[in-house]
Amino acid sequence: MTASRLGWYLRRLRRMSAQEVLFRTQDAGRRRVWARRQIRPGGRPAPAEGVLPDRSFPAILPVGTVDRVPPAAAAAVIAAADRVLAGEWTVLGVRRSDSADPDWFLDPLTGRRAPEGRLAFRVNQRDEMITGNVKQVWEMSRHHHLTVLAAAWWLTEQPKYAEAAASQLRSWWQANPFLSGIHWTSGIEAGIRVISWVWIRRLLDSWPKVGDLFENNDQAIRQIAWHQEFLAAFPSRGSSANNHVIAEAAGRLAGACAFGWYTRTPQWREQAINLFERSLATNTFASGPNRELATDYHRFVLELGLCAAVEADCQGSGLSDGTWHRLARMLDAGTALLDVNGHPPRQGDGDEGRALIVDDPQTDPWAVALSAGRGVLGAPLWWPTFEGSVQEVLLGALSRPRDQERYPQRPDRFADAGVVLLRSRPADGAQIWCRCDGGPHGFLSIAAHAHADALSLELRHDGVELLVDPGTYCYHGEPEWRQWFRSTAAHNTLQLAGVDQSESGGPFLWSTQASTTTSRCALGDLPVQRWEAWHDGYLRLEVPTRHRRSVSLDSLARTLTVVDTLETAGAVPLLLSWHLGPDVSVDLQGARANLAWSINGQSRQAEIRLPDELSWSRHRGEENPIRGWYSPGFGQRVPATSLLGFGTGSSTTHLVTVIDLPAGPAADVTAVSPADAAPLLFRRPSDDVEVRRGDT
Repeated sequence: MTASRLGWYLRRLRRMSAQEVLFRTQDAGRRRVWARRQIRPGGRPAPAEGVLPDRSFPAILPVGTVDRVPPAAAAAVIAAADRVLAGEWTVLGVRRSDSADPDWFLDPLTGRRAPEGRLAFRVNQRDEMITGNVKQVWEMSRHHHLTVLAAAWWLTEQPKYAEAAASQLRSWWQANPFLSGIHWTSGIEAGIRVISWVWIRRLLDSWPKVGDLFENNDQAIRQIAWHQEFLAAFPSRGSSANNHVIAEAAGRLAGACAFGWYTRTPQWREQAINLFERSLATNTFASGPNRELATDYHRFVLELGLCAAVEADCQGSGLSDGTWHRLARMLDAGTALLDVNGHPPRQGDGDEGRALIVDDPQTDPWAVALSAGRGVLGAPLWWPTFEGSVQEVLLGALSRPRDQERYPQRPDRFADAGVVLLRSRPADGAQIWCRCDGGPHGFLSIAAHAHADALSLELRHDGVELLVDPGTYCYHGEPEWRQWFRSTAAHNTLQLAGVDQSESGGPFLWSTQASTTTSRCALGDLPVQRWEAWHDGYLRLEVPTRHRRSVSLDSLARTLTVVDTLETAGAVPLLLSWHLGPDVSVDLQGARANLAWSINGQSRQAEIRLPDELSWSRHRGEENPIRGWYSPGFGQRVPATSLLGFGTGSSTTHLVTVIDLPAGPAADVTAVSPADAAPLLFRRPSDDVEVRRGDT
């Protein structure tokens, strides 16, 4: 073991409780015992134990459900299925030419093949020299492209879709016997895979050969049982019990409800319900946002929650009222955060994870998730209108009506999560949308998916990103890029003494975590909205310093004013960063920056009056050091302009940034009722981006 690897283990150990250390010690012992159960590729596994003679699949869709699918959504998913068959499936920004006949172990970025016959417990999935880019390898085995094929069969009853899905399932089952290879190293992957299998079986229900693929297929019967056993034995615990444990529990619950073919099914189902409800509560703020404070994972956990809840409804093991209330809160919180174009914030990590794909995967996942939530729980009057999705129809058809308390009007603040939105009034022109970060650093002791972004801002005008969060770009393989994208310097906030507000102990580990306190917040239908907060991340410096920031939005004057002050007993080097959207051009003249962009063919301009106490410079697409980048999606990066102000701070520091914004046409679809709003269905941008290549 290298010294750096040993250091990581020691830092990780320090963030664990005594109980978690005990759990992990027990897991290690269990792995040693379970190693004897490994079945190697080509081996002859024994029949699954405790299989019941009645292996029916009762959780089928009601008659006529297919007729409710909007024609545009149906056409889009059929076209996506045709792309799968043509070998044109895109995985995290990379075209997979083998989607019609996948190599389940290939990373197309590095050309490496992850281990397939090695005992899973001896595969280090964090080492790309061994596995290649593990996200690329794992993603195909979530089988989302197969749920698309199954959905195309359900819509058309063309045998080519069902035959292709069945052939690939048989291929995967044959290539991945119990505990062999990379696909038995992660519980989250196993959980999502089971959800996909449930929906493949459901959507292929009218296919004449579906029983031979599932109920009467020893491979399927064994694999479902193996997945249940694996997930039950090795759940994420302690500091790792974030979105992973939700996916594991949701997969267990879906499988135990839909595939009730085993004597142990009642036990598996009860355990899964208890774990799911307990974990969802732990992972969610009372106001609705996800505790990881990573917006993309909020959507992912919401999708998992809806899928799990619907399966419980189908089986008759309904979840508690508290869980349904929590899902409704999550749904409303996610919708409230959208800008005028229906785009969410970009806070924290995001890897585009999906619980279920039965629509065109190029359709914006937020539009699909929120429309699906509407199908299950309905929508308050303040919601925007989304076009219908296949997922909305499917989940809605399996849900029973229920009344849940909802936010009566769109909230702008989630105090427990520290999320604040300053929004201009609709009558004052094009929407000014500003997210202020005043919450906890992240979730649990390692805050795995947090960024060092305390007091940072995002700013959008009429849906166009002006001040941006950089995004995520990568998890493994490029540590210098991973570190920059989650650093303080990469966010619209103040960095002191050249270090992050929170100390990184590894790519998914924070050794210290800044805590933020909101001291003032005035929102609502006010001409001037205000927010003020401070954080303690720099109290650890040799010269302890507190950073305080106040933000005010004057809706009528169309100005956003940011004031940064320091509480310190000495002098400290500082960097103030303003990162601009990739579509914004910048002309920097001293301490004034003129911004220009276009929307719908019309030019727009704004001006930033920067603190003249600092020395300002413009950076774009630089690699040594890394500066001026934006990640539009996982595994992708594009150049974007960053304005960096260097100087020295003291107790007299009073840095004022003023952004003058244009009026533009008044338009705020989130403020009108669904009856009056134009339908929204969003697709991912198709601009050229730099995708990770080579040994990444």
